[in-house]
Amino acid sequence: MTTKLLLASDGSHHAHRAAEEAIKLAKINESEIIIAYVSSDDSDNKGEVHPDIQNKLQETQNLIKQASLTYQVKVLHGDPADAISDYANANAFEFLVIGSRGLNKMQEMVMGSVSYEVMKLAKCPVLVVK
Repeated sequence: MTTKLLLASDGSHHAHRAAEEAIKLAKINESEIIIAYVSSDDSDNKGEVHPDIQNKLQETQNLIKQASLTYQVKVLHGDPADAISDYANANAFEFLVIGSRGLNKMQEMVMGSVSYEVMKLAKCPVLVVK
C-alpha cells in the first residue's frame, strides 16, 4: 500500500536537506511525496510559483526523480505554518518533513518559527531537519 509523505519546501538549504531525508523515508515506506510550497503571492495566479522559487523547487523535484519516486507539487496560500499544518491535517499523511529554517531572514536567528508552529499544529509525525 502506497502512503503519502508531505515535504514542506521553500527552496532553502534546510528544505533541500529535508528533501534528502524525505526521500529516505519515502523509499522505506514506499511513499509518494507531496511537495508543499506556501506562496506569499496574493495575485490571481494562485497555482503558479514565482520563477526564482520554481528553480529552487526544481532541484528538489530532480532529487526525487533521481530516486525514482512519485511526487506532486501543491501550492498553498496563507500563513506558512497554518497552511502546511491545515493541509497535513486535512489529508492522510504518514509523515511531514520540514527544514528547521527557511528563506525568511527572521528564521535564521532561531529555530524557524514555521517549523515550530507546524510541529505544534500537525496531527501526523513531523520530522524537522536542520
